[in-house]
Amino acid sequence: MFTRRAIIAALSAGVAMATLPAGPSFAQDVFKVGLILPMTGPFASTGRQVEAGARAYIAQHGDTVAGKKIELVVRDDAGTADQTRRIAQELVVNEGAGALAGFGLTPLALAVGPVATQAKVPAIVMAAATSSITEQSEFYVRSSGTLPQSAVPVATWALENDIKKVVTLVSDYGPGIDAETWFTREFTGKGGEIVEAVRVPLQNPDFAPFLQRVRDASPDAVFVFLPSGVGSLFMKQFAERGLADAGIKLIATGDVTDDDILNDMGQPALGAITGHFYAAAHDSPENKAYVEAFKAANKGMRPNFMSVGGYDGMHLIYAAIEATKGDTGGEALLEAMKGLSWTSPRGPISIDPETRDIVQNVYMREVKEVDGELQNVEFATYEAVKDPVKAAAASGN
Repeated sequence: MFTRRAIIAALSAGVAMATLPAGPSFAQDVFKVGLILPMTGPFASTGRQVEAGARAYIAQHGDTVAGKKIELVVRDDAGTADQTRRIAQELVVNEGAGALAGFGLTPLALAVGPVATQAKVPAIVMAAATSSITEQSEFYVRSSGTLPQSAVPVATWALENDIKKVVTLVSDYGPGIDAETWFTREFTGKGGEIVEAVRVPLQNPDFAPFLQRVRDASPDAVFVFLPSGVGSLFMKQFAERGLADAGIKLIATGDVTDDDILNDMGQPALGAITGHFYAAAHDSPENKAYVEAFKAANKGMRPNFMSVGGYDGMHLIYAAIEATKGDTGGEALLEAMKGLSWTSPRGPISIDPETRDIVQNVYMREVKEVDGELQNVEFATYEAVKDPVKAAAASGN
């Protein structure tokens, strides 16, 4: 028998899966979901929204499914990958977690891959958006979205609306590179021109000098990806540098006009065009009920796309346990998750059984003032969008 210390040491060394106990057996009455999120530090808003979305699902659907009582065990990794991995180990070994979930940034998600693989427990990616994450472990399943999934429709829309010359401006890490690569591939492949590709440091960015480069290049538009939470500073500096006055349109993925901070952006955000999978203003009965319940439980906080990743991630876990009739073995749950489909607050979604990535609508939105608040107002829909990276690989393109 391995001691707890030996198990953790084995995980850290990356030894064979046999050193870890398999996920909890279906005879257990409590099923623990280890929710690992940045609850402090610069990305705390992501953690707050994902946790609130997960708890909203439990509040709406109860804490029992197929005879199993669901228990959330929330841990703060402060946005540090080393902590994410250590916490994942402790949750599996000490807490007996049957699933890991959360993961606010790509490096944090990638840190749990070896743990999930060796322990044979599903790892539900509720926020991180780099396409390649799900390729790093067969136990990853995504309930959020990928950056290429949003970037490609934005490029398609731009070409359909007489935007011919674009500067790309992205944060210099995995999701930003994904967004830049796949926007560029779609845009140039259909006749558009990328005038310049600008990458901005992820930590403590000052956008002003980069925005000046954009203005000097005189494109029709600037395509932007920034991680959720820094859009306010970007919008302020976009206005200060006079890009809109120079006739340069702002087109972006939806992270830039994150619902959690959109009202704080003020006038500079008006007119921004984004493509994304969720907006609090999405017009459906399911979303209206979700927004109302979410605000009531969170002192009026508006849900954003991170929250719905948490909400749907919990649906994924519940539906899998129900499908297995209470068998909570990790491999059984993983198989049950593949191919699941349902109607989310964001619209119809499903889990691609081949890639374990989400298939979902991507909506084009414009920031408008509605009843005294700024909202991402949808005006066009690209239906049932798969992650284009894996779709292209599958087709040989």
